[in-house]
Amino acid sequence: MTNKKKTSFIKTIPQNIFAGFVVSLIALPLGLGLAIASEAPPISGIIASVAGGVVVAIFGGSKVTITGPGNGLVIVLLGAITTLADGDMHQGYLYTIAAVVASGVLMLALGFLRMGTLADFFPSSAINGMLAAIGIGIFAKQIHVMLGNQSAKGSIVDLLLKIPQGIQHWIQTDSHSVLMAGLVGVGSLLIMVFYSKIRNKYFQLVPAPMWIIVLAISLRRVFDWLGKTYPMEQQHLINIPNDIVSSLAKPDFAIVYQANFIGVVLAITLISSIESLLSIKAVDKLDPLSRRSNVNRDLKALGLASVVSGFLGGLNVVTVIARSSVNVNNGATNRWSNFFHAFFLVLFILLLQNELKSVPLSALAAILVYTGYKLADPQKFAIVSRIGKEQLLIFLVTLLTTIFTNLITGILIGMFTTFVVHILINKSLKLFISNAFKPNVLMFKEHDTGNYFVSIKHFSSFLNFFMLKKKLNAIPETADAIVDFSLCSFVDHTVMENLNDYQQSFEKKGGNIDIIGLDDHSTDSVHPFAMRTTAPLLKLIPVSNTSTKRQNMLNDIAEEWNWEYSKERDANTSFLKDFVYFKTRQISFYYNHLLHKKKDIHLFDFEFSEGAFIALEIVRSTGMVIHLKKEIPLFTLDKEGLLEMLYRFSGFQDIPIDEAPDFTKRFFLRGPEEEAIRKLFNKDVIHFFESNPYYHIESNGCSLFIIKKERLASVKEIKAMMDFGKRLCKVMSKAGETATVSALH
Repeated sequence: MTNKKKTSFIKTIPQNIFAGFVVSLIALPLGLGLAIASEAPPISGIIASVAGGVVVAIFGGSKVTITGPGNGLVIVLLGAITTLADGDMHQGYLYTIAAVVASGVLMLALGFLRMGTLADFFPSSAINGMLAAIGIGIFAKQIHVMLGNQSAKGSIVDLLLKIPQGIQHWIQTDSHSVLMAGLVGVGSLLIMVFYSKIRNKYFQLVPAPMWIIVLAISLRRVFDWLGKTYPMEQQHLINIPNDIVSSLAKPDFAIVYQANFIGVVLAITLISSIESLLSIKAVDKLDPLSRRSNVNRDLKALGLASVVSGFLGGLNVVTVIARSSVNVNNGATNRWSNFFHAFFLVLFILLLQNELKSVPLSALAAILVYTGYKLADPQKFAIVSRIGKEQLLIFLVTLLTTIFTNLITGILIGMFTTFVVHILINKSLKLFISNAFKPNVLMFKEHDTGNYFVSIKHFSSFLNFFMLKKKLNAIPETADAIVDFSLCSFVDHTVMENLNDYQQSFEKKGGNIDIIGLDDHSTDSVHPFAMRTTAPLLKLIPVSNTSTKRQNMLNDIAEEWNWEYSKERDANTSFLKDFVYFKTRQISFYYNHLLHKKKDIHLFDFEFSEGAFIALEIVRSTGMVIHLKKEIPLFTLDKEGLLEMLYRFSGFQDIPIDEAPDFTKRFFLRGPEEEAIRKLFNKDVIHFFESNPYYHIESNGCSLFIIKKERLASVKEIKAMMDFGKRLCKVMSKAGETATVSALH
């Protein structure tokens, strides 16, 4: 470590200690609560947080993430503990922590195999459906515990249906312990709900879950101070062993070869990997320094942490988004805040062990009820629906399948449903089957602009997004990139959502990603993440009412520059046919018109075709026409290069400008009226072209046609063309007048 890095590390220790302390205030009740919700010993959740904090801080590849037990595994762990030993909860727990160890080994292997792209193979709507199902499962179980009933059993649906009965039982109970537990639970839930609405800065210093712990302990002390018996039986309180070290459980690998054990290992690995990778990606967006995590290294660290945790009797270790967000918001700068959060958890357990034993289980259950509700927030249904009705279908199928079966079946059915929906929308199985294993992403750096150009062919969906992601990851985030979907028939919601993440990441670092080629695709939603297709689509919203992000930005530019903008197609392309450029090209239509207020400059996207039959190629590009008030000679101007050398061999001669030898060397100028062209290209015109970027420019006698590349221009390039066109219009108008006067004399 260099002296500069050492100094920076030492300077940031205080803020990382503070961030770690604040996170530990949340991690303590959540760790206890998640373990209890899984029917595991409460201390197992703390073990997972400590193991994760230490191991991932040392070996991890992310900067400001926090690790520990996650919400997503509650249903899997609960099912494992209750079924692996046929109802023997203690033995089931020993088998489960053995599965945690095996899962950790598997995650280590995934890290070494560089499978950090694993989460990219799952459709976004299916993942959201799975997370919502997890939330419903947590809510269904914990609401009964919150009301003082720890004996409620059954499936998720059974537990949901029993909620009215559970509320009635709590209201009518004769047990003071159950009544008190329910009151504490409901009060704790109210704290979670209304915490954010209390604006007192001192109150906000302590997170809501820690307030619940503090108030629960204080309630016990009030009863002791009044000399009255605490009206809550031991069964409703947290059970923490007096000697934690000697009571640590050891994993039992006796059923390691059984199918149900292997199923649990795969489920833990799948959910742990998805939850962690999604959380890492989300936290990277929160990082004020915009650093990108090494996900494969993090997978290895999480796997190792799970192995350590499992051998100590703890739950599996994942990256957790909520605690990581708190970590970032409290000024964490590096992985050592994760270590300090683990350190403070150890202190809490050692110093507050007896106090924690007076915390009601219902208080922790209330925290999880609120967590479950947030995972399955009803607003998510509306949000997914706005993206597209087909996304709501995928979301609901995944959610319901997960609730009625299990997590692995749910996510697999969600993936299959997504694939079927894509086939039906595109009315083509061939599109996906014939192109599934073809390289569909081309990337190169344009030597003249320095831009990275990425072109996608065929289709881009959750099935092959990793190919596009690999290319985007190779581009420096400080660079400008253009992602072109002109040759792509179908782009799904998962790709659109992930591209938005990349755009935000690049913007933070000073770079930019422009997405082009989607303006001609159909969509049934105005949402920017809606899937796009060139196939016929049963539309609930007419295409004419939808706009891509690029089109919205073009409209904004038009308003800013006081130009007119229209995105509508126009097949009347007669004004282009007199240009040499289109002699061998068949124009189909033009669209995305930007028209100068004086109507003399017209910039637009257009589609044309070259060749015929099997050699037919469809190209979309951006061009500009400048209408001049005076007639000028016909000419074509290009950058000097190989193509121009071929022109010479074909009999086309470069017109030399004797007064400007450098211009003659750099540009290839040709036309039938050499003398008139020389008069037109006076000092001002030559100086203009020498001091501006290269464009292909040609005259048809009354207008100029300008094009940069045979691809759609990015928004940034369009602004440059607009500026170039305005200045060129002035220069050529003056030159045309001078040339006309000279001709008259």
